[in-house]
Amino acid sequence: MSEVRKFTKRLSKPGTAAEVRQSVSEAVKSTVELVEQPRIIEPLDYEAVVFQRKAQIHSDPHRDLLLCPVDDVSESQISRQRRTVVPSVPQNAEQEARSLFAKKCIKMYDTDWHVISYKYEAYSGDFRMLPRGLKMDKLPAHVFEVDEDTKDEDTTSLCSQRGGILKQGWLQKANINSSLSVSMRVFKRRYFYLSQLPDGSYILNSYKDEKNCKETKGSIYLDSCIDVVQSPKMRRNGFELKMQDRYSHFLAADSEAEMEDWVITLRQALQSSADSGQDKKNGAELLDYAADDNSSSQGKDESLQENCGRNLHAELMKYARETDQLSKINRNEGRLKLFCLDPETQRLDFSGIEPDVKPFEDRFGRRITVSCHNLTFSLQGCVNEKADGILTNLEPFFVSLALFDISKNCKISADFHVDLNPPCVRELLTDTSGQLSPMSDSDGGGEVMVNGDSGKRNGLPVLQRVSEALLHFPTQGIFSVTNPHADVFLVARVEKVLQNGITHCAEPYMKTPDTKAAQKVLKAAKQTCQRLGRYRMPFAWAAKQVFKDAQGSLDMDGKFSPLYRQDSSKISTDDLLKLLVEIRKPEKSKLQIIPGQLNVTIECVPPDFSNTVNSSYVPVKPFEDSCERVSVEVEEFLPEEAKYNHPFTTYKNQLYIYPLQLKYDNQKTFTKARNIAVCVQFRDSDEDGAAPLKCIYGKPGDSLFTSSAYAAVLHHNQSPEFYEEVKIELPVHVHEKHHVLFSFYHVSCESSSKASSKKKEGVECLVGYSWMPLLKDGRMQSSELQLPVAAALPTGYLCQESRKSQPDLKWVENAKPLFKVRSHVASTIYPQDLHLHKFFQHCQLMETASEGNTAELIKYLKCLHAMETHVIITFLPTVLMQLFEVLTAATKDAHEIAVNSLRVIIHIVSKCHEEGLDHYLRSFVKYVFLTRTPSSALATTHEVLATAITAVLKQTADFNTSNKLFKYSWFFFETMAKSMAQFLQRENRMKMPRPQRFPDSFHQALQSLVLSIMPHITIRHGEIPEEARSINLGLAGFIKRCLTFMNRGFAFGLINHYMSHFSLKDPKVLTEIKFEFLMTVCNHEHFIPLNLPMAFGRTKLQRVQEQNLEFSLTEEYCRNHFLVGLLFREVAEALQRGPEVRQLAVSVLKNLLIKHAIDDRYTAFKNQQARICMLYLPLYELLYQNLKQLSAPPQTFSPALGLNGSRDDLISTSTTDSRRTSTAMDRDHGLPAQNGHIVRREDSRSSLFMDSGAPDSMELQRRASTMSSSPKPPVSRLGQYEIKDLLFCFLHIVKTLSEETLMAYWSKISPQDMMNFLSLLEICVVQFRYIGKRNISRSQEVFVPKLFSSDRKSLTMPAIRSHRSSLLQTKMHQFNTMEPSFTLNTGMGPSEAEIHHQSLLEGNISTEVCLSVLDVLSLFTQCFKTQLLDSDGHNPLMRKVFDVYLTFLKVGQSEAAIRHVFTALRAFISKVRIKNQHSVKFC
Repeated sequence: MSEVRKFTKRLSKPGTAAEVRQSVSEAVKSTVELVEQPRIIEPLDYEAVVFQRKAQIHSDPHRDLLLCPVDDVSESQISRQRRTVVPSVPQNAEQEARSLFAKKCIKMYDTDWHVISYKYEAYSGDFRMLPRGLKMDKLPAHVFEVDEDTKDEDTTSLCSQRGGILKQGWLQKANINSSLSVSMRVFKRRYFYLSQLPDGSYILNSYKDEKNCKETKGSIYLDSCIDVVQSPKMRRNGFELKMQDRYSHFLAADSEAEMEDWVITLRQALQSSADSGQDKKNGAELLDYAADDNSSSQGKDESLQENCGRNLHAELMKYARETDQLSKINRNEGRLKLFCLDPETQRLDFSGIEPDVKPFEDRFGRRITVSCHNLTFSLQGCVNEKADGILTNLEPFFVSLALFDISKNCKISADFHVDLNPPCVRELLTDTSGQLSPMSDSDGGGEVMVNGDSGKRNGLPVLQRVSEALLHFPTQGIFSVTNPHADVFLVARVEKVLQNGITHCAEPYMKTPDTKAAQKVLKAAKQTCQRLGRYRMPFAWAAKQVFKDAQGSLDMDGKFSPLYRQDSSKISTDDLLKLLVEIRKPEKSKLQIIPGQLNVTIECVPPDFSNTVNSSYVPVKPFEDSCERVSVEVEEFLPEEAKYNHPFTTYKNQLYIYPLQLKYDNQKTFTKARNIAVCVQFRDSDEDGAAPLKCIYGKPGDSLFTSSAYAAVLHHNQSPEFYEEVKIELPVHVHEKHHVLFSFYHVSCESSSKASSKKKEGVECLVGYSWMPLLKDGRMQSSELQLPVAAALPTGYLCQESRKSQPDLKWVENAKPLFKVRSHVASTIYPQDLHLHKFFQHCQLMETASEGNTAELIKYLKCLHAMETHVIITFLPTVLMQLFEVLTAATKDAHEIAVNSLRVIIHIVSKCHEEGLDHYLRSFVKYVFLTRTPSSALATTHEVLATAITAVLKQTADFNTSNKLFKYSWFFFETMAKSMAQFLQRENRMKMPRPQRFPDSFHQALQSLVLSIMPHITIRHGEIPEEARSINLGLAGFIKRCLTFMNRGFAFGLINHYMSHFSLKDPKVLTEIKFEFLMTVCNHEHFIPLNLPMAFGRTKLQRVQEQNLEFSLTEEYCRNHFLVGLLFREVAEALQRGPEVRQLAVSVLKNLLIKHAIDDRYTAFKNQQARICMLYLPLYELLYQNLKQLSAPPQTFSPALGLNGSRDDLISTSTTDSRRTSTAMDRDHGLPAQNGHIVRREDSRSSLFMDSGAPDSMELQRRASTMSSSPKPPVSRLGQYEIKDLLFCFLHIVKTLSEETLMAYWSKISPQDMMNFLSLLEICVVQFRYIGKRNISRSQEVFVPKLFSSDRKSLTMPAIRSHRSSLLQTKMHQFNTMEPSFTLNTGMGPSEAEIHHQSLLEGNISTEVCLSVLDVLSLFTQCFKTQLLDSDGHNPLMRKVFDVYLTFLKVGQSEAAIRHVFTALRAFISKVRIKNQHSVKFC
């Protein structure tokens, strides 16, 4: 507790820490008992040490292990990858934009990505994440006696015989009873197997049936059989096996053929056995003959005995030539890396691999191409006599295609207009008013067209679009469907030039075609086209199902439905949707069919599709300049659901207008109002003489943009419905005067000579006006409106606030809402959401005004919580950047603004996660977020964010917000980290000394932040388990980033403050949280330099290995090597806890060592690895303290396992001997012993490890353990996972350390620790013994650590997300290079392949461990030869070394290893020759 008080003294405001603790304690309403706190050791001042020892570090040959690279962090701008050939943002957009929201959006769509790159980020994760992982070499197969013995034992078992079965089948077997005669013998039906045994003999086993092969009913050994003869007298198809003792076995087959087959096979088996026996006999006789010959020959100088002796002497001389160096070379051949064999590295685990964070991009659904070929009706003729008599349609027809979703009852795409008329038919329209021919001011010469008139400041976007010639008659459209399913239909509407009623016009087409009818239709068409060419009327429609299923499989086989005649009473979109449901049931359909065919094909868009333009007619990559035809992308209308929407990335500002209905059946203002046409125009003024803007997208044959659009006319209908879609390109800045003007005309369809002589004005008669302002309360909105209709259009018609104040304005039917119209805004620069609009409006007001109303801003910030989720998603980058700006701009006086801004950000982040769209947040942080350049008045984003988070956590009344903040804390920590990096880069502070990079105020903000977070983790972890883990990992990841940016001593202090909140009596869950934090921090990419593996406080005269040899966990060690020391202390404490905590702690340590071992930065030279392993020497002391727990008997599956004694006996014997010899050794060296444990009094630097075996509290105090001041209750033995993991670490360090370092270590440690070291070697041999393939298969599951399962891995801090796709490929490559028999475990129990792989793995582990221990023992016996021979070899050290050698013989070794064992034994015996009088006793 004293350390915490010392920390509070350094706060800027005294009492802050107490205030935070007080508030949180009140919030959780729980009292916390005073618990035992671990001792906190202050870390070294890292920056000061590095500066003071600069010369020592730079002269170090391994300075790469001591210095963090200077090029670690860099900032870059990545060019935005655009789909379009030219930018989608208009050239005049920035100048024209007036509203703050539009400005911000335009800037967002035109700004490059800002990315912070961490050069070594690939090294900042688990060892599996390293760019170059372990090479999975093919493992050699080792032969073990236990497997061979198993084969011998299993010879009577059917499972082991199946490979050597010669014959099998059903036979009748006589019951063996000598009291009965042959004729009375009882035959029983049995299933027989004839098999060959390993010694070459044969056996005939019988079973109850072929399925029940476990228990044999009898066995006949054929090596005792003399002959096999048929015995038909005994039983039909019977035969007899005559045995040596005049006994016979009687058998009978089901058929004569089977009987003969059995007899032949059995005789062959007998012959084979006889030949084998004869060969053995001949060999024995040959040996006897040679012996007789040698003994009887008088001319020979040597007897056989002398000859053998000479040969034996030569063999022994070969052994005499063995040297330690030669043995070492032989042992090193084909050696494997120990960690490559660790089951954890063999296991495939992709759970920690995150996908690459991609920048924002245009997202599409299932894309399909719709190609329109032709439209033909049965009634055809020759339109033009010059056309060589080609038959075509008799009049022009116009097709529009769109997608409809009948399940959601709506239209889901814009219209795609197609003109499929042949040129001769199109000529019928050329003499009309010119609406259908290209406009005079268009540029049709193949050049790129620029929209917008630069001469007039009409505000229309100036954008480079494709040339008009390419879009004159498009026939291929590209549709996108985000939510494909079987209820999506492609609907084609067919229109013709206005002529008469639909029924009247369709009648000739529905009758049997003849020449007279064709001529009549053609004549009427020519007259109509010249007179009414600009007006259309509905004619027919057809539909086609697009998808077969919800997976988006295209229905490419299905054709369009027949062409149905359009019913004048069912014109609207709602009516059409009902008809689509109806045509699914053709038997109930009463629709009239017009004979004809619409030829349209639907296909998937290929990946390399080229020459397309988007819905704004901007060319999309790839686009060929010389192309002759383009495909047009058709706008998709996404449902207003978050999951279907994505953040906007391109400029688009369009308006779709849908006139729906005009109710003129009761109007009295106009005498004629029957054939009503609606003309739609877009205007920017209501002054007299104001012209419409040329911004309406034209139809095929028109120019790209026109100033007017007409809806299809219903003949003789006073309340017509409409389905026309008018697409308008809006100006960049929309003001109050912008409006859509609707003009209604009565069109005269008379075709008499009198009417035809009238002027053009006589064709249409004006019958009213209506208008729709774009802005309502300053914003645009998609809506459906009921508008009144005015009889005339006076100047200033928009300004009529009340109808009475405008006497000039005459309304039809007293200003009743007669006209229904719907608008759809498709804009990426204007918000339709009221709350978002008002928030940005107020922000703009605050920017322009000198002072802002704080209360008003807070009100609008609170209102942002009511934003719809799909709006949040679509404008996510713009909204978040504005909120961060408001957050940062908040002065200290306006603290509430920062807190409320943070609350809105938390709300947005939460919504994104709830919708499963958090990847957009990751893209925002990585590519978009940009910290505000600090000024004297404003603080940095990271500092304000830290302060605001602390403030939110202090507001204990709102736990909902703080819980969300905890759950999604990664976003805020990553944002702070990026802000810090950008601050350092932009202010050029990366070259400054680390203590000066950030102001003291930021240091204090971070300290307060940690203090405010910790009580929520330590106290509320049971109430909010998921949130506590998330904030814990988020905090760990952030502190890891602080180690990269900040004063590292300060970051160590934050870690210490974190650790100070945990106690020794914490529950398991809390301890796991603590280790997850440590695991994340220790995975720092520069973990080794952070621990400074160098000499401290030594003279230059000492050798390197002596300088760095810190083998005890002293306070000085923990201070100098802070993170490693902290980890060791926590692991030591965890080993006294439950199994889950132990597994987690040991795995963190082992995985860290694995990571060092395979880190390609540290594998260039072996002495680099040796230097790293010297950091971990205190692990040995930890293992000595837990020697009893490490001696737990390994898991076994059979009582003997092929040993002379059981494994339990081995362990208990060795443990007893160890204790006995240790005590004896203590006596010899004058050291006090308590329960077999040595207390070193001569070392002033006492160890911080706790001795669990010493019960005396005074003894514990004397050892000065920082882990506990009172003895712990006895703990159960360590589990197999922990034992093997710790021993793996021990062996890796032993193997990696140089021989000089090992000898220096042995010379420094106490005699007891030397004995403990040898005991560890002995335990390694026992624990990693090979138990046999049978025992592996009998185990319930293959030895795979359960630690770090996917559920735990999924909680990892998402701070490291680059290079993930390449990492995944690397992992898959490693998978391909693994053993072919090894497969992923599916959880259904171990398969044969897994058992085979596991046995192969364990066999290699056992062999490698054996060779590693032999290496160490060989070096040890060389170093301590004198001590071993002390007292003629009668000393505890000699006995201990000999015990280790004997353990090799007790534990079964592989054939490869046993040769080296005997070589080492021979070398050992030759070194330590004992005097004859003691040799017998010693042996």
